Amino acid sequence: MARYTGADCKRCRREKTKLFLKGSKCDGPKCPIEIRPYPPGMHGRARTKESEYLLQMREKQKAARMYGVLEKQFRGYYEEAHRSTGKTGENLLRILETRLDNVVYRAGFAKSRDMARQLVRHGHLLVNGVKVDIPSYRVREKDIIEVRQRSHEMTPFVVARAEAGERTVPAWLEAIPTQMRILVHSLPARQVIDTPVQEQLIVELYSKN
Repeated sequence: MARYTGADCKRCRREKTKLFLKGSKCDGPKCPIEIRPYPPGMHGRARTKESEYLLQMREKQKAARMYGVLEKQFRGYYEEAHRSTGKTGENLLRILETRLDNVVYRAGFAKSRDMARQLVRHGHLLVNGVKVDIPSYRVREKDIIEVRQRSHEMTPFVVARAEAGERTVPAWLEAIPTQMRILVHSLPARQVIDTPVQEQLIVELYSKN
C-alpha cells in the first residue's frame, strides 16, 4: 500500500499553513512553521509567480495532505463527488469528513489523523458492533463507533478520556469519552466543516482534465 513516509512538517511549510499533522506539536512554539514560515528547500524563500493553476494545485495538495489521502484515491473521491447530486466541492469535503479515521480524530480520540489511522488499522474500533480496520471506511448517519472494550486502557484512549472537552467536536458528531463511543447524528453540511479549504479551486483544477 502506498503511503507518504517523509517529514510531515515539510508538508505544512510547503502549503504555508498548519495542517495539524503532528498533534500537540502543531500548537506549541516548536512547530517548524512558526520558526521557518516559508517552503522547504534551498529556493524556499524565493518569490514564485502565483498563477491560477498553481493556486488550484496548492489547494488540492493542501486538502489531500490534511486528510492524508494520496492522489489516486483523492481523484476517485472527486469523481464520486462529481457524479453525486449537489455541488461537487461540497460533496468532496463531505466524503473526506466521513472517513472513519477523520471521525475518530474529530471526536478527540486521537491527536492527529495519522494517529487515528493507526488506531483504526490496528483493529481497535467497532462500527455498529463490527470491527472495522479500514481507515477510508465511510460512516453513515446513525452509525455508532466505539473502542473495543479490551482496548479502553491503552495509553491513547486513557489520554483521550483525560483530555476530553479540550477540542471542539463538530455538531454532527457526539463523543462520549466515558464510554469511548462516537455517535454520528447526521452527515456534515458544508457550513459545519471548518477545514480551511477553498473546494471550488479543486473543482476547477480537475474539471480541466
